[in-house]
Amino acid sequence: MVTSDQRRRQLAREKYARQQQRREENRRKAKRRNTVIAAALAVVLAAGGAVYASVALTGDDTKDNAGSDNSASSSPSSPAPSQSESSSAEPKMSVDAKATYAMALKTNEGAITITMDAAKTPRTVNSFSHLAGKKYFDGTKCHRLTTSGIFVLQCGDPKGDGTGGPGYTIPDENLGALGKAGADGSVTYPAGTVAMANTGQPGSGGSQFFLVYKDTKLPPSYTPFGKIDAAGLQVVGDVAEAGVAGGAGDGAPKKAVTIEKATVTKK
Repeated sequence: MVTSDQRRRQLAREKYARQQQRREENRRKAKRRNTVIAAALAVVLAAGGAVYASVALTGDDTKDNAGSDNSASSSPSSPAPSQSESSSAEPKMSVDAKATYAMALKTNEGAITITMDAAKTPRTVNSFSHLAGKKYFDGTKCHRLTTSGIFVLQCGDPKGDGTGGPGYTIPDENLGALGKAGADGSVTYPAGTVAMANTGQPGSGGSQFFLVYKDTKLPPSYTPFGKIDAAGLQVVGDVAEAGVAGGAGDGAPKKAVTIEKATVTKK
């Protein structure tokens, strides 16, 4: 017959065994997490080269701190798209490749209209037309503002943390539009330019894009597909003037920006 004292010791042993099992599980999870982070950082460093990075956001790009130059942490970037977020196939062409389109972003900070030339970037314009038609951008945040090294507001992530995408990629287009790269490997993206973020690999654009509010030097690796109207550029400039949350040079904008509605129409 088991005494009460023996029963207490048995329960204590079982409790200890459960605690040890949980600790071991937590250690394994931490090890896996650290391995993933290390691999992601290795990709960033490998893809970044001398001037830029591009996965900056295998995780949350709002947590990256910008340097004083065009370094890995201060480049427009987006993660490899998740196949679970949308269709894995690029949408079929439905826009007029000879026409000009307008993407109107109604934000809580004001209206931003982007003119897009489908003759120069047909597949990019087609993708934005498709996604806007599906209300993909409605209710999403512009998750990243950079005020040091480069001068951009990054939007287009349905998750609002730099890790989202449509589930498909589109090819780079119009990369020579801004001229030949200088000795530093960069070209100037003039204020008002709208371009695609990517993972640092060719043809890896998804849904994330960046709005240039001040002349910015970057490699000619980001598809420039649109121009912001004067009123919209003022809206982005006002957001930039308010700075980054926490006072850093790169992160979530202090003045939060939400795209309430996005529409694409033929001009």
